[in-house]
Amino acid sequence: MITADAIMLSYDEPLANDLHARVQRVLDRPVKRLHGVRGMRRAYQLTAELTDCEWYFLADGDFAINEDFNPERVAPLAPEASMRVWQALNPLNGLVYGYGGLKLMRRSALLELGHAVDVLAALPGRVEFSKDVAGITRCNQSPYHAWKAAFRECAMLSHGSEYGMSEQGTKDRLTAWTACGQGGFASYALAGAHEGIAFAAERSGLDSINDPDWLLDRFTTTHGQNVAATR
Repeated sequence: MITADAIMLSYDEPLANDLHARVQRVLDRPVKRLHGVRGMRRAYQLTAELTDCEWYFLADGDFAINEDFNPERVAPLAPEASMRVWQALNPLNGLVYGYGGLKLMRRSALLELGHAVDVLAALPGRVEFSKDVAGITRCNQSPYHAWKAAFRECAMLSHGSEYGMSEQGTKDRLTAWTACGQGGFASYALAGAHEGIAFAAERSGLDSINDPDWLLDRFTTTHGQNVAATR
């Protein structure tokens, strides 16, 4: 068992309060909350400033941790590792991979974060990818959130994985995202997947996909203000 703090990073997720209580209960420790910070890179780095522990669990505001996840069985990170990512089930496409999964962070590594579109891909050192599934990413809590999840992930996959994923692995995940047919608001996720791929093909850089105001404006322009308001 390691000595580790726990933090939830949320922005506007409708179920964040309930999921915060859930992760706090399962991890059996207080879970600090960082909410509503604009700019993903800044938000991630601020989580490192909330803890005095070298290791801490980091959960997104849409992550529903499995009730049987046992923090007492979690081993320390390897000396050269900066982060461990547990897998999460995606309700929109049935994929099980690191997207939206629980993380174990090394505080000192996050304070040296570099620059990447997928922010945590810029950590120094290597990433440990656990084969265990720690929960479900509830990324489809509204039409907007389902669209945003698919748009961002498919834009990043199309642009090229910053984690060194194989070309075939990237292709397989894009295929699954562009066939979203299950889970709540699947039609919005399907639209977001195709729009994200098209957006990546038109741009040399993807920095705008980390701007929440830009994302909301793009969604409402295409899909309607009233739908976004259901957040």
